[in-house]
Amino acid sequence: MYIGGVLLGGVLSEISWKGPFVANMSGRYLTKSKFLLAMECPTKLYYSGKDEYADQSQEDSFLAALADGGFQVGALARCYFPGGHMAGQLDDRTALAETSRFLQRENVVLYEPAFLHENLFARVDILVKEGHVLRLYEVKAKSWDPAEDNLFKGRKNGFSATWKPYLYDVAFQVHVVGKAMPGFSVEAFLMLVDKSAQCPSDGLNQKFRIRRSRDRNAEVLIGNLTEEDLSVRLLTPVPVDACVSMIFHHSGFEATLRNFAECYAEDRKIPPDPGGKCGKCQFKSSEKNGDRKSGFRECWEEVFGWQETDFNEQSVLDLWNYRRKDTAISQGKLKLADLDRDDLGMKDDGKPGLSRTERQLKQIEKVKSSDSTPFIDREHLAREMASWRFPLHFIDFETAMVPIPFIAGRHPYETVAFQFSHHVVKEDGSVRHAGEFLGASPGVFPNYEFVRKLKAELGNDEGSIFRYSLYENTVLNIIHRQVQEDGEPPADGDDLCAFIRSISRSSSGSRMTWQGNRDMIDLLEMVKRYYYDPATKGSNSIKQVLPAVLSRSVYLQKKYSRSIYGARGGIFSNNFRDKQWIEVENGAIADPYSLLPEMFSDVDPENVGHLVGREGENAIRQGGAAMTAYARLQYEEMQDFEREAVTKALLQYCELDTLAMVMLYEAWREEVSLNVTCP
Repeated sequence: MYIGGVLLGGVLSEISWKGPFVANMSGRYLTKSKFLLAMECPTKLYYSGKDEYADQSQEDSFLAALADGGFQVGALARCYFPGGHMAGQLDDRTALAETSRFLQRENVVLYEPAFLHENLFARVDILVKEGHVLRLYEVKAKSWDPAEDNLFKGRKNGFSATWKPYLYDVAFQVHVVGKAMPGFSVEAFLMLVDKSAQCPSDGLNQKFRIRRSRDRNAEVLIGNLTEEDLSVRLLTPVPVDACVSMIFHHSGFEATLRNFAECYAEDRKIPPDPGGKCGKCQFKSSEKNGDRKSGFRECWEEVFGWQETDFNEQSVLDLWNYRRKDTAISQGKLKLADLDRDDLGMKDDGKPGLSRTERQLKQIEKVKSSDSTPFIDREHLAREMASWRFPLHFIDFETAMVPIPFIAGRHPYETVAFQFSHHVVKEDGSVRHAGEFLGASPGVFPNYEFVRKLKAELGNDEGSIFRYSLYENTVLNIIHRQVQEDGEPPADGDDLCAFIRSISRSSSGSRMTWQGNRDMIDLLEMVKRYYYDPATKGSNSIKQVLPAVLSRSVYLQKKYSRSIYGARGGIFSNNFRDKQWIEVENGAIADPYSLLPEMFSDVDPENVGHLVGREGENAIRQGGAAMTAYARLQYEEMQDFEREAVTKALLQYCELDTLAMVMLYEAWREEVSLNVTCP
């Protein structure tokens, strides 16, 4: 077999292959997904696929592919290789037989053919056979820039952490295909989305629709594609033969692969090697699957001898933004209480409030002293708040990145700003949900209308504007650049850009430099510098900060325990009626996001299975779910009641995000005693 011109086995002049790789499929065989999991952590192979172990990554594959554009990218890639035969809908055994049959042809194109060698099994996205040459294309819903040099190169002449999993994915497939078909020449490519390409036609995006059946399978319905639609390739093949050869020859690849395959086939656990990577382990039990075993727990019991009392304490994995976890664990410093100043490399950044390391130390000190009270820098917080101008505006954006642009001239994976919510707090303390925008009409590029609506919401006064994270500023910078680079900019483009500059600051690398007179105030930065609640366990996400704030603030508890939100004479809301946000569950105040209504509460439970997400999730309660919901509205064939339910859920979720910011402000206001009388 040849890979990148290197003979790895077999002799081309002696090819006598007849497709005899349909073997016994009754055992456990290592797939590329299992292989990549083992590359993250070999011990995970033992836990993977077992019902008794919790697996946080077992999300709905349909929704995952929908969110990142995987369905559309895969279908578009096949359009660039017409006339192929699909094996993807076949079971493994049948797919192997069909692959063998079609490969008897001199020339053929196959979609998702199957290959088996010993206990290794691989599906190839696209395979092109031309005589004795096999071209393997692994399609990824990931963008790249052809102008970028050394795309895959990382530190110390290795692969970059970003691209390494993709390259090992291809290497696994090349290995299996080569072993299954000795004597053939194999050329390998990553098929990537070219972010420098411009969409050649309007409406191409909507020619890839998705239909999902009640058994949760999905198919892509491709509309009538024209020559213009395919005249510019949005996906391009990137040759990776050299990278595959490096993996084969310099990393003990085959021995590692053999070990993984044998251990998986025998269901034998590879001894764990704990480290900072354990913080992201998916094999942890949660409330949703609390009756299942925790692989993470078993590893730490086995290696460190931990018992129940140890797991009840915060570990080094819980320390916010800590970059020395591997070092600490290797030194036996497993718990937060084991760390001190010397482990942090203390730095004072010269700014008000806590620096990164000072905040880490605060988290450690709270644990060591068993102090569960929040830290509040009232002096600096009060100084900041005294500078704010009423009315106060709280905004939150929801965005997506689509691989196939909506209109001609746009680039793949440009940010699409499809939604915002806006709350206002007046000087007298009154609160109202002032407005919102949701631009989810299929195939419509919403960004310019998004800014028009935002301008109408915020452009009538000089009140301070608040965001939670830098992301809203980044999105506005992106839209500013989109207007500037548009070959046919909107008639009000200059006004839109002027408005953007008035409420934001330029990002690094921007062609222009600015900081608006109403530059948005980042509440997340204020949390990091002036506020820490041990109940958040180091997290600064609004999803963790809000429940902690509610559990502390008597003011918020008193105010929102009444059904005043969306009530006549109460707080105006666009999407809720008579809502009570303070509820007690098991003696604790419930997370408000858990109180968001289900999307399909009125649908017969027997008919709702194909409508909901991971583990029966039937609500939008975090940003990833919102992005997926938008993708559903764009691409999926939906009945009217489904579209209405998803739209309503999106509006309610985004409204709660800005209400959460208001609640945080109200709690802080009471803490620093600004003497504002509130209803």
